Amino acid sequence: MKPNHDGPRWLNIFHFASPLQFYPLAGKLVPIFAVLATLFALAGLWLGFGVAPADAQQGEGYRIIFLHVPTSWMAMFIYIVMAFWSVMHLVWRTRLSAMMAQALAPTGALMAFLSLCTGALWGKPMWGTWWVWDARLTSMLLLFFLYLGFIALTRSIDETDRADKAGSVLAIVGVFNVPVIYFSVKWWNTLHQGASISMEKGSTMASTMLIAMLLMSFAAWMYSIATALSRVRTLILLREGRTRWVQELIVGGKA
Repeated sequence: MKPNHDGPRWLNIFHFASPLQFYPLAGKLVPIFAVLATLFALAGLWLGFGVAPADAQQGEGYRIIFLHVPTSWMAMFIYIVMAFWSVMHLVWRTRLSAMMAQALAPTGALMAFLSLCTGALWGKPMWGTWWVWDARLTSMLLLFFLYLGFIALTRSIDETDRADKAGSVLAIVGVFNVPVIYFSVKWWNTLHQGASISMEKGSTMASTMLIAMLLMSFAAWMYSIATALSRVRTLILLREGRTRWVQELIVGGKA
């Protein structure tokens, strides 16, 4: 798809749909989001592990939520974004959309893996077991497998166009698991505790705990953006390697 150069660039949503235009923009954004991720993480860890008081019921063990909740949120959110880019790819046929979905998948898989691991570390002292086939735990495990399946599928097909289409379909089908994860504690009688923050009731947490968890969530968000942008730059170079502008970047040492 050829970028339209009519009008201001910031008003043209398709201007940066071109890998040629997006590559340098992503390069400028990566360090910004990486710095923000570091700052948010340092502030969140200090507040969560150094300032926030012990929980009245769970003692010190509750502090795992400062890692568990942000990674769980990001695992679900990243999959929704992947599905969005997959729809964009199938509808608009933009090459960058498929690359964005594939760049997000490893980070989403990492977040789902960390969510499961930290959940097990939390579950052992609180529930007396590392794992149960609980509705939320099982649906989160399915999300992790969906990420792995997406990565394996897109990398096992040699033809790029077929790989992009197959991955897009899987991402769109799998996104229906995300509301199952979110509402599982409401739909079924589950061992997993309910949400500490909800749209209807607000937060049941102390303000210090809530701020620490939000800071860690912002850190996970910024980290995910930085890694996805960095990874999509690599994909652009791999796929556009024969084009003149990539050759010029390589020759000039700017790739």
